[in-house]
Amino acid sequence: MPSDPRDYKLDLATGTGPAARQAPAPSHRPFLSVHFACCNVYLRLYRAPGAAEYTGRCPRCGKSVKFPVGQGGTHARAFRVE
Repeated sequence: MPSDPRDYKLDLATGTGPAARQAPAPSHRPFLSVHFACCNVYLRLYRAPGAAEYTGRCPRCGKSVKFPVGQGGTHARAFRVE
């Protein structure tokens, strides 16, 4: 039998190798999806721990936005900033 020209070996008995690696656990941090219409850019805005608002900036033009968190708000998670 000819030798294997590949430069790696996979040990199936121990579960090592690329297939055995698991993806990191998904983040459970809440975020907002924001579309900055000014520059046609989408971002995720994360709230700092203990903060009462989501804040962010358009990465191209620098326009800033704030989304306060509180009673009487909305359950929407996606917003468009004009």
